[in-house]
Amino acid sequence: MTAPKPGARRSRPAAQESPAQPPGAAAEPEKLDPAVVRLIVILLLGAVPSLLDTTIVNVAIDTVGRDLHTTVATIQWVITGYLLSFGMVIPLSGWALARFGGRATWVTSLALFLAGSVLSGAAWNIGSLIAFRVLQGVGGGMLLPLLTTLITQAAGGRQLGRLMASVSLPVAVVPILGPVISGLIITNLSWRWIFYVNVPICLVGLVLAWRGLPGRSAQPAGAGQPGAAGRPGQAKLDILGLALLCPALAGLLYGLAQVSSAGGFGHARVLVPIGAGVLLLAGFVVHALRMRGVPLVDLRLFRSRAFTGATSLMFLAGLSIYGAMLLLPLYFQQARGASALGAGLLLVPQGIGSILPRTIVGKLTDRLGPRPVSLAGIVLAAVGTVPFALAGPGTSEVWLAAALVVRGAGLGAATIALMAGAFQGLARDQLPHASSATRIMQQVGGAFGAAVLVVILASQTSAHGAAGTAGLATAFGHTFWWCVGFTAVAVLPALLLPGRPATVGQAQTVPGPAEPAADAPMAPRSAD
Repeated sequence: MTAPKPGARRSRPAAQESPAQPPGAAAEPEKLDPAVVRLIVILLLGAVPSLLDTTIVNVAIDTVGRDLHTTVATIQWVITGYLLSFGMVIPLSGWALARFGGRATWVTSLALFLAGSVLSGAAWNIGSLIAFRVLQGVGGGMLLPLLTTLITQAAGGRQLGRLMASVSLPVAVVPILGPVISGLIITNLSWRWIFYVNVPICLVGLVLAWRGLPGRSAQPAGAGQPGAAGRPGQAKLDILGLALLCPALAGLLYGLAQVSSAGGFGHARVLVPIGAGVLLLAGFVVHALRMRGVPLVDLRLFRSRAFTGATSLMFLAGLSIYGAMLLLPLYFQQARGASALGAGLLLVPQGIGSILPRTIVGKLTDRLGPRPVSLAGIVLAAVGTVPFALAGPGTSEVWLAAALVVRGAGLGAATIALMAGAFQGLARDQLPHASSATRIMQQVGGAFGAAVLVVILASQTSAHGAAGTAGLATAFGHTFWWCVGFTAVAVLPALLLPGRPATVGQAQTVPGPAEPAADAPMAPRSAD
């Protein structure tokens, strides 16, 4: 081992140590480094409003439309505008992190989300609400990939299972609570509090982030441009990549969002934006592979078998693991007559199931590798979905709640293992690109899965809906069987995930181009 540099401190937090260790080094500690835990708390608190916003607005959309005296087609842009801006800014997160630093990028994104929330709550007509929701989406779209990048860099590639177990808890639970909170607000307050509820959380998150996140001098070396000094302010923006990839994502997401209202894929307002998105995406792929510098999203990451398997599974999860997330609230409301608030409460067991196994799943992922854990999670999610495929009008809600606990456990296990597998073995400067790529695959895969299942459900409802409640139960049952069937497809990319975790020394096999990661601390500071 090399001697420490003159003047160096005798000890450093684990998040700042060099990842390379000799064979036979001591095993990793059972607990995460306290500095990393503090960073997780700071970032997750700031990300909660964005996570909550993915579901809290949907329940209130009819009430908002009536209050603002607009049509159903127009009010849908409150959701679609947010979705498009959210997806379009994801590729910018890696460049912004390298250009401006972690603290500045995070605080700016959270401030944009806060401003969008306040203005959305104060909107005076439907046009202003749509515009402010777009602003809100710009901030929210940056937060989640930044969260993953900053936390993974802070941990130095270690204990990815435990790390993702900590991160995945609010990611899995908060969206499930959205309909419950929304139902309570709509019942007792004005719909405007759907947006105002974000304000106190964002304000606390901004204060903690400003005090606890590292400044520009603490950014990872080599993040951005190979061969550059690696300090914030020197990363160059891939303008052509930006002009190709962001509109490509907008076209894909918009086209998929139109499937429900169009009644299927075979309509011009669906095919034209999706076709344009595919062409632009193909153009970006050609550009990114030929570019000498670093593209907006580095596609060379897909040379990693584990990363390819993880991102492919994230896309397919929109049909398999996460697909039923769209169907469950509709099932409880349409087939079982529950209110929006009641449907939200009936989904709480799934959140509980997501929480229960997270500690042991994190440890097992670090010990056994992502592959067996993700396969077990996929199987559990499928098993927890089968009772809904078999359910009739008289099926006990206690039985369905137990199935949701099982399904939540599988969902949590698969998510933790997938995220750990996606980042295993990547160098520090590759993490921002990996975060952007995984979020893009999740976003597009989720939209695709929702579109496909909406078409299947509409077809089944048309065939069986005339039989009343029993017919609706049959329609939903057949659609849930499709979800179970799609799970078999998800098993294939899961087999590409590593079966055993790399050692600490192997986890960072590609060093940063400028300096070792040890000289780029990412642990939170106590104060300015």
